[in-house]
Amino acid sequence: MDGILSLIIIIYLVCHSPAIIMLIIGLTRLKSRPENAKKLLIAAGIYFLIGGGICGALLT
Repeated sequence: MDGILSLIIIIYLVCHSPAIIMLIIGLTRLKSRPENAKKLLIAAGIYFLIGGGICGALLT
């Protein structure tokens, strides 16, 4: 059971790590380059949505 839990966590991180990185970069650029930050935040939200769907489909 412990191996399955670690596999689930690894799959979750693989599916969502680019979105987390885009979210962090977008939040840090919010003051200096708001147009670029807005695009990054929207892309991160879409990536979270799609990554959650793919991750959920893989885990069922």
